Amino acid sequence: MTSRCAALPKQAEEPVGSDGSIAFGSRTQNQELPANVLKDAKVSVFDRFLSLWVALCIVAGVVLGNMFPGFFQTVAGWEYASVNLVVAALIWAMVYPMMVAVDFSSLRHIHKRPKGLVITIVVNWLIKPFTMAALGVLFFKHVFADLIAPADAEQYIAGLILLGAAPCTAMVFIWSHLTRGDANYTLVQVSLNDVIMIFAFAPIVALLLGVTDIEVPWETLLLSVVLYVVIPLVAGAATRLILTCRANGAQGEAAVARFTGAVKPFSILGLLATVVLLFGFQGHVILDRPLLIALIAAPLLIQSYGIFVIAYGAAWMWRVPHNVAAPCALIGTSNFFELAVAVAIGLFGLNSGAALVTVVGVLVEVPVMLSLVAFANRTRSHFPASDEKPGGERQ
Repeated sequence: MTSRCAALPKQAEEPVGSDGSIAFGSRTQNQELPANVLKDAKVSVFDRFLSLWVALCIVAGVVLGNMFPGFFQTVAGWEYASVNLVVAALIWAMVYPMMVAVDFSSLRHIHKRPKGLVITIVVNWLIKPFTMAALGVLFFKHVFADLIAPADAEQYIAGLILLGAAPCTAMVFIWSHLTRGDANYTLVQVSLNDVIMIFAFAPIVALLLGVTDIEVPWETLLLSVVLYVVIPLVAGAATRLILTCRANGAQGEAAVARFTGAVKPFSILGLLATVVLLFGFQGHVILDRPLLIALIAAPLLIQSYGIFVIAYGAAWMWRVPHNVAAPCALIGTSNFFELAVAVAIGLFGLNSGAALVTVVGVLVEVPVMLSLVAFANRTRSHFPASDEKPGGERQ
C-alpha cells in the first residue's frame, strides 16, 4: 500500500471534502469533478427533516420508556468503566463516517486566507464555550430557578457546557454547501477544529464545570475524548488514506464519497437509536414536566443566534468573502452533538439531565441552522465576492 501511494502522480493542490450524503470538490482550471460526486453534493430529504425524525424518536422513546422500563434499565447496566457499551457502539456508528470526511492534508493550506480561520478559532474556542456556560448559569440558576431544582440545574448547565465546547465537525459541510461556501476552505476549518478539539475539549469542559461548582471526573472525561474523538479520528484518517491511495486525485475522493454515502445510514440510525434510548430513560421526567424541553431550548436558541451574529458580523467588518464568511459563522453556531451526547452519558449517566440537554440540542439545531442559512443567502450582496486583489493576488 505504501509503495502504491508513493507512486501516485501529484494532484491538484486543494483537497476535496466529503460527508456522507454530501460531497464537495475543488477544481483546477481544466479539471471537472466526477458526476457521482456532484450528484451527492446536496442535502438529502432525510437530512433536511432531521429535526422531524428526532422529534418522532423522542416521542417513541418516551412511550417505550413508560411501556418497557425494565428493558431500559437492563441496557443501562451494560457498562464498563462508566462507559455504556450500547451507547458507545451507537456513538461510534455516528461519528466514524464523519471522521472519514476529514482530510488532514488540507492543513498545509492553513497559511492561505487566514481571516476565516482566525474568526473560527476565536469564536469556537475563546467565546462560544464561555457564553454557553454563562447562559446556562443565568437561565437555570436565576431565570428558571423557581421551576428547576438546584441539582437538576447543575445537570442542565453541564449539558450546555458540553455542547458549547464541541464545535461542529460534519453538518457544517451541509451548511457550507447550502450557502455556496468554499468547500476546500470549509474542509481546512473542520480539520483544524478537530486537531484543536483533541487537546482543548477536555481542559475547557473541566474548567467550566469547575467554575460552575460541578465535580469533574477527569479520568472519565479523558477516556471519553479518547473513545469518541481520537479513536474515530484515527480510524477515519486510516480509512480515507486507504481509499485515496487506491485511485488518483478526484477518483480517490469519489471513492471516499461513495464509502461515506454507504456508511451514512449507520450514522443516522446510531443517532436516532441513541435519541430513543435517552428519552426512554427520561420519559417519566418529560411526562411529569412537559415544559422542560422548552426551558432547555431557550438558552440554546439564544446561544445559536448570538454566536452567529458575532462570527458573521466579524466576517462582515473584516471584509471576508461570503463563501468563507458564511461557513465560518455556521461552523461556530452548530455543535458536534454526537460528542456532547457521548461525554454527557459517560460523565453523568444515561438518566442524567446533562444527557437530556445534549439531545434537545439536536432537536433545536437543525431548524435554527436552516434559518441562518436562509439569512446568510439573503445577505450575500453585503460581502465581497472574492478576497483577491486586482491581478489575482490574494490579500
